[in-house]
Amino acid sequence: MLYDVELIVINKDSVRDPEGETLQRYVIEKYTKNVIETRVGKYVQFKIEANSEDEAKKLIEKIAIEGRLFNPIVHKILIRVKRE
Repeated sequence: MLYDVELIVINKDSVRDPEGETLQRYVIEKYTKNVIETRVGKYVQFKIEANSEDEAKKLIEKIAIEGRLFNPIVHKILIRVKRE
């Protein structure tokens, strides 16, 4: 089966996000004060063949870890899987 898999890399909650802070201060706050926090990250989209959603997720997690697409000390990853 074909799956669309999204990998999102963002700073951990305990790590400052200067890019997000800048976006918040100089862009978002021009329009609204209702946005409490803005975080900026990296987004990678994959289209893969796998036997299940779980297999697709595990494959992308392996690629992210072994391919060093993020630094586990300061980043966290979110993986979203959708069947095509």
